[in-house]
Amino acid sequence: MTDSYVCIDLETTGLNPRTDRIIEIGAVRVESGRITEEWETLVNPGRALEERIIELTGIHDEELAGAPEIAAVLPRLLEMTDGFVLLGHSVLFDYSFVKKAAVDQRLSFEREGIDTLKIARKYLAELESRSLASLCGHYGIDHSAHRALRDARATVELYRRLAEQFCEQEEAEGKKSLFRPKRLRYQARRDTPLTIPQKEQLYKLADRHRLVLDYDVEKLTRSEASRRIAQILAEYGR
Repeated sequence: MTDSYVCIDLETTGLNPRTDRIIEIGAVRVESGRITEEWETLVNPGRALEERIIELTGIHDEELAGAPEIAAVLPRLLEMTDGFVLLGHSVLFDYSFVKKAAVDQRLSFEREGIDTLKIARKYLAELESRSLASLCGHYGIDHSAHRALRDARATVELYRRLAEQFCEQEEAEGKKSLFRPKRLRYQARRDTPLTIPQKEQLYKLADRHRLVLDYDVEKLTRSEASRRIAQILAEYGR
Protein backbone atom coordinates (compact mmCIF):
# COMPACT_ATOMS: atom_id res chain seq x y z
CA MET A 1 0.00 0.00 0.00
CA THR A 2 0.98 3.63 -0.38
CA ASP A 3 2.11 5.07 2.96
CA SER A 4 3.24 8.51 1.78
CA TYR A 5 0.54 10.87 0.51
CA VAL A 6 -1.32 14.10 1.14
CA CYS A 7 -4.94 13.84 2.16
CA ILE A 8 -6.98 16.85 1.06
CA ASP A 9 -10.51 17.88 1.85
CA LEU A 10 -12.43 20.94 0.71
CA GLU A 11 -15.56 22.78 1.71
CA THR A 12 -17.19 24.50 -1.25
CA THR A 13 -20.16 26.69 -2.20
CA GLY A 14 -21.69 23.76 -4.10
CA LEU A 15 -20.95 20.59 -6.04
CA ASN A 16 -19.95 21.89 -9.48
CA PRO A 17 -16.28 22.89 -9.91
CA ARG A 18 -17.17 24.91 -13.01
CA THR A 19 -19.58 27.22 -11.20
CA ASP A 20 -18.87 26.82 -7.47
CA ARG A 21 -15.94 27.97 -5.35
CA ILE A 22 -13.70 26.62 -2.59
CA ILE A 23 -14.35 28.11 0.86
CA GLU A 24 -12.03 25.99 3.01
CA ILE A 25 -9.00 23.75 2.46
CA GLY A 26 -7.65 21.12 4.82
CA ALA A 27 -4.55 19.05 4.05
CA VAL A 28 -2.61 16.40 5.97
CA ARG A 29 0.75 15.19 4.70
CA VAL A 30 1.74 11.62 5.64
CA GLU A 31 5.26 10.30 5.04
CA SER A 32 6.14 6.65 5.67
CA GLY A 33 2.91 6.29 7.62
CA ARG A 34 3.51 9.31 9.91
CA ILE A 35 1.73 12.66 9.82
CA THR A 36 4.43 15.23 9.13
CA GLU A 37 2.41 18.35 8.31
CA GLU A 38 -1.09 19.77 8.55
CA TRP A 39 -2.50 22.90 6.98
CA GLU A 40 -5.89 24.58 6.81
CA THR A 41 -7.23 27.88 5.53
CA LEU A 42 -10.52 29.57 4.81
CA VAL A 43 -10.92 30.97 1.29
CA ASN A 44 -12.96 33.99 0.27
CA PRO A 45 -15.21 32.86 -2.63
CA GLY A 46 -16.29 36.36 -3.61
CA ARG A 47 -19.96 35.57 -3.11
CA ALA A 48 -22.47 35.07 -0.31
CA LEU A 49 -23.02 31.53 0.93
CA GLU A 50 -26.35 29.81 0.54
CA GLU A 51 -28.09 29.00 3.81
CA ARG A 52 -27.73 25.26 3.23
CA ILE A 53 -23.93 25.61 3.03
CA ILE A 54 -23.86 27.67 6.22
CA GLU A 55 -25.94 25.03 7.99
CA LEU A 56 -23.80 22.20 6.63
CA THR A 57 -20.38 23.64 7.44
CA GLY A 58 -20.99 26.21 10.17
CA ILE A 59 -18.94 28.67 8.09
CA HIS A 60 -20.42 32.18 7.80
CA ASP A 61 -19.91 35.00 5.32
CA GLU A 62 -18.35 37.16 8.04
CA GLU A 63 -15.54 34.64 8.51
CA LEU A 64 -14.82 34.51 4.79
CA ALA A 65 -14.85 38.27 4.27
CA GLY A 66 -11.33 38.61 5.66
CA ALA A 67 -10.01 35.32 4.31
CA PRO A 68 -7.50 35.17 1.43
CA GLU A 69 -8.70 34.50 -2.09
CA ILE A 70 -7.87 31.23 -3.83
CA ALA A 71 -5.08 32.79 -5.91
CA ALA A 72 -3.21 33.62 -2.70
CA VAL A 73 -3.41 30.17 -1.10
CA LEU A 74 -3.29 27.87 -4.13
CA PRO A 75 0.54 27.92 -4.48
CA ARG A 76 0.83 26.70 -0.87
CA LEU A 77 -1.43 23.73 -1.59
CA LEU A 78 0.34 22.87 -4.83
CA GLU A 79 3.70 23.00 -3.05
CA MET A 80 2.47 20.80 -0.20
CA THR A 81 1.14 18.14 -2.58
CA ASP A 82 4.01 18.28 -5.08
CA GLY A 83 5.46 14.81 -5.60
CA PHE A 84 2.79 13.15 -3.43
CA VAL A 85 -0.19 10.96 -4.13
CA LEU A 86 -3.53 12.52 -3.17
CA LEU A 87 -5.80 10.70 -0.76
CA GLY A 88 -9.45 11.60 -0.35
CA HIS A 89 -12.95 10.33 0.30
CA SER A 90 -14.32 10.80 -3.22
CA VAL A 91 -10.94 12.25 -4.10
CA LEU A 92 -11.92 13.28 -7.63
CA PHE A 93 -14.36 15.83 -6.18
CA ASP A 94 -11.62 17.67 -4.30
CA TYR A 95 -9.13 17.23 -7.14
CA SER A 96 -11.54 18.73 -9.69
CA PHE A 97 -12.00 21.91 -7.66
CA VAL A 98 -8.26 22.36 -7.16
CA LYS A 99 -7.56 21.56 -10.82
CA LYS A 100 -10.13 24.14 -11.95
CA ALA A 101 -8.65 26.78 -9.65
CA ALA A 102 -5.14 25.96 -10.88
CA VAL A 103 -6.12 26.19 -14.56
CA ASP A 104 -7.77 29.56 -13.91
CA GLN A 105 -4.44 30.77 -12.49
CA ARG A 106 -2.49 29.27 -15.42
CA LEU A 107 -0.95 26.67 -13.10
CA SER A 108 -0.54 22.92 -13.60
CA PHE A 109 -2.05 20.39 -11.21
CA GLU A 110 -1.63 16.77 -12.29
CA ARG A 111 -1.72 14.12 -9.57
CA GLU A 112 -2.36 10.45 -8.86
CA GLY A 113 -4.87 9.53 -6.19
CA ILE A 114 -6.36 6.90 -3.91
CA ASP A 115 -10.06 6.98 -3.05
CA THR A 116 -11.25 5.62 0.29
CA LEU A 117 -14.86 5.78 -0.92
CA LYS A 118 -14.15 3.33 -3.76
CA ILE A 119 -12.43 0.95 -1.33
CA ALA A 120 -15.38 1.14 1.07
CA ARG A 121 -17.91 0.59 -1.68
CA LYS A 122 -16.12 -2.60 -2.69
CA TYR A 123 -15.53 -4.10 0.74
CA LEU A 124 -18.23 -2.61 2.95
CA ALA A 125 -21.20 -2.91 0.63
CA GLU A 126 -23.32 -4.25 3.48
CA LEU A 127 -23.28 -0.89 5.26
CA GLU A 128 -26.30 1.34 4.77
CA SER A 129 -24.03 4.28 3.92
CA ARG A 130 -20.37 4.71 2.97
CA SER A 131 -20.25 8.42 3.75
CA LEU A 132 -17.20 9.55 5.70
CA ALA A 133 -19.32 10.11 8.79
CA SER A 134 -20.90 6.65 8.55
CA LEU A 135 -17.56 4.91 8.02
CA CYS A 136 -16.02 6.77 10.94
CA GLY A 137 -18.93 5.57 13.06
CA HIS A 138 -18.41 2.02 11.82
CA TYR A 139 -14.72 2.06 12.82
CA GLY A 140 -15.12 4.18 15.94
CA ILE A 141 -13.04 7.03 14.51
CA ASP A 142 -13.46 10.37 16.26
CA HIS A 143 -14.92 12.73 13.68
CA SER A 144 -16.83 15.99 13.36
CA ALA A 145 -18.08 16.32 9.80
CA HIS A 146 -17.93 19.10 7.20
CA ARG A 147 -14.86 21.04 8.25
CA ALA A 148 -11.94 20.50 5.94
CA LEU A 149 -9.04 19.65 8.25
CA ARG A 150 -11.15 17.46 10.54
CA ASP A 151 -12.44 15.55 7.51
CA ALA A 152 -8.88 15.15 6.17
CA ARG A 153 -7.64 13.80 9.51
CA ALA A 154 -10.55 11.37 9.67
CA THR A 155 -9.88 10.19 6.11
CA VAL A 156 -6.23 9.44 6.99
CA GLU A 157 -7.36 7.25 9.87
CA LEU A 158 -10.06 5.62 7.73
CA TYR A 159 -7.45 4.74 5.10
CA ARG A 160 -5.31 3.09 7.76
CA ARG A 161 -8.23 1.01 9.01
CA LEU A 162 -9.24 -0.03 5.51
CA ALA A 163 -5.64 -0.95 4.68
CA GLU A 164 -5.28 -3.06 7.82
CA GLN A 165 -8.46 -4.95 6.98
CA PHE A 166 -8.42 -5.22 3.20
CA CYS A 167 -5.07 -4.27 1.66
CA GLU A 168 -3.56 -7.76 1.63
CA GLN A 169 -6.67 -9.15 -0.02
CA GLU A 170 -6.83 -6.28 -2.50
CA GLU A 171 -3.17 -6.51 -3.52
CA ALA A 172 -4.03 -9.75 -5.29
CA GLU A 173 -5.63 -7.47 -7.89
CA GLY A 174 -2.14 -6.25 -8.83
CA LYS A 175 -2.21 -2.99 -10.79
CA LYS A 176 -5.98 -2.90 -10.41
CA SER A 177 -5.69 -2.68 -6.62
CA LEU A 178 -7.65 0.23 -5.19
CA PHE A 179 -4.81 0.78 -2.73
CA ARG A 180 -2.50 1.69 -5.60
CA PRO A 181 -2.60 5.28 -6.88
CA LYS A 182 -4.29 5.99 -10.20
CA ARG A 183 -4.00 9.03 -12.44
CA LEU A 184 -6.71 11.54 -11.60
CA ARG A 185 -8.44 12.97 -14.65
CA TYR A 186 -10.54 16.09 -14.87
CA GLN A 187 -10.78 18.38 -17.89
CA ALA A 188 -10.83 22.00 -16.75
CA ARG A 189 -11.15 25.07 -18.96
CA ARG A 190 -9.79 28.43 -17.90
CA ASP A 191 -12.36 31.11 -17.15
CA THR A 192 -11.59 34.63 -18.36
CA PRO A 193 -12.55 37.77 -16.42
CA LEU A 194 -15.84 39.49 -17.20
CA THR A 195 -15.76 42.13 -19.90
CA ILE A 196 -16.19 45.86 -19.30
CA PRO A 197 -19.62 45.84 -21.07
CA GLN A 198 -20.76 42.97 -18.83
CA LYS A 199 -19.64 44.85 -15.71
CA GLU A 200 -21.41 48.01 -16.82
CA GLN A 201 -24.58 46.10 -17.63
CA LEU A 202 -24.63 44.39 -14.23
CA TYR A 203 -24.21 47.65 -12.36
CA LYS A 204 -26.90 49.31 -14.48
CA LEU A 205 -29.36 46.46 -13.93
CA ALA A 206 -28.68 46.47 -10.19
CA ASP A 207 -29.24 50.22 -10.03
CA ARG A 208 -32.35 50.14 -12.20
CA HIS A 209 -34.03 47.37 -10.18
CA ARG A 210 -32.58 48.48 -6.83
CA LEU A 211 -30.85 45.16 -6.27
CA VAL A 212 -28.27 44.43 -3.58
CA LEU A 213 -25.79 42.07 -5.23
CA ASP A 214 -24.45 39.41 -2.84
CA TYR A 215 -21.31 38.82 -4.89
CA ASP A 216 -18.28 40.83 -5.93
CA VAL A 217 -18.91 41.90 -9.52
CA GLU A 218 -15.23 42.69 -10.07
CA LYS A 219 -14.28 39.06 -9.42
CA LEU A 220 -16.82 37.41 -11.73
CA THR A 221 -15.67 35.43 -14.73
CA ARG A 222 -17.14 36.04 -18.17
CA SER A 223 -19.38 32.97 -17.94
CA GLU A 224 -20.50 33.82 -14.40
CA ALA A 225 -21.35 37.37 -15.44
CA SER A 226 -23.41 36.05 -18.35
CA ARG A 227 -25.38 33.81 -15.97
CA ARG A 228 -25.95 36.64 -13.50
CA ILE A 229 -27.16 38.99 -16.22
CA ALA A 230 -29.48 36.34 -17.62
CA GLN A 231 -30.93 35.67 -14.15
CA ILE A 232 -31.68 39.35 -13.55
CA LEU A 233 -33.24 39.80 -17.00
CA ALA A 234 -35.38 36.69 -16.57
CA GLU A 235 -36.69 37.83 -13.18
CA TYR A 236 -36.90 41.62 -13.57
CA GLY A 237 -36.71 42.32 -17.28
CA ARG A 238 -34.67 45.13 -18.77
